[in-house]
Amino acid sequence: MKICVYGASGSELDQAYFDAARELGRLLAREGHTLVFGGGARGLMGACAEGAAELGGEIIGVAPRFFDEPGILFPCCSRFIYTETMAERKNAMFDESEAFIAMPGGIGTFEEFFETLTLKQLGRHSKPMALLNTLDYYAPLMATLERAVRDGFLSRRCMELFALCGSPAEALRAVLTQRSPAGGAGKLTDYST
Repeated sequence: MKICVYGASGSELDQAYFDAARELGRLLAREGHTLVFGGGARGLMGACAEGAAELGGEIIGVAPRFFDEPGILFPCCSRFIYTETMAERKNAMFDESEAFIAMPGGIGTFEEFFETLTLKQLGRHSKPMALLNTLDYYAPLMATLERAVRDGFLSRRCMELFALCGSPAEALRAVLTQRSPAGGAGKLTDYST
């Protein structure tokens, strides 16, 4: 399976984040899955790619051409897809992938995850999705989403479209076994509040 992994590009992070990212990459390679990612050599993206590369995994990097500078892109990709813009990058990652795992990250990771979730909510895809909740990173986000459900801004059904996972193994297992509610992403009216 081609699994897209979103995650931070920053380097000043707790080592536990890097360890989980590297382990996710290793798991993908060990089980014969392809890593699709944003192509970065640093941060959690780079750690995940390093883990996959250590075990000879297939790695597809996707990045805009303006990122192609020394030390920015991961050098050991099996294939690299260059785009002109960040929007094209996101679309290419989506098109290449059959499932999505969001590791901890910043606004770029949030934006990628939420656009993919929005498309799933709108019935534009039914690909499995998971959040890798290393060090309980996504607890505040989940609290915000639960508040949105409670206050009527978000359908409870939307919360069933992704899995919250405490370990790389759990995240991989979730996307390999996840099924959308009622066998599909649903109709537009299923998610209105």
